[in-house]
Amino acid sequence: MRATIEARRDLGPEYESALIESFVERLDATIAARVRAEMQGAGYRPQHLNQPPPPPRKNGNGALPLALGSMALAIPLTAIATESGTVGVLLAWGGIVAVNFAHAIGRLFGRD
Repeated sequence: MRATIEARRDLGPEYESALIESFVERLDATIAARVRAEMQGAGYRPQHLNQPPPPPRKNGNGALPLALGSMALAIPLTAIATESGTVGVLLAWGGIVAVNFAHAIGRLFGRD
């Protein structure tokens, strides 16, 4: 600390912020080294080092691609199903609804 104050006197106020940042970095490194040494001497092992890392999370939840895919398939399936009448249309749309419902229930219970 004395060296930093002396350097500030020699260099002037324009270097004050750089000197302070340098001092704080050295102080932080010294404190961190002391804490590590104390923890190692006491046999401390951080809890997160005793556990395996969590599995990587997927980006997004897949709901948007499923919804867009369902809409894209609904058009041709409806056109094909109309040949079978109302029952065919109901079966086609029932399948689409079932797939989306199963996906929603899977997300609800954490099975992405």
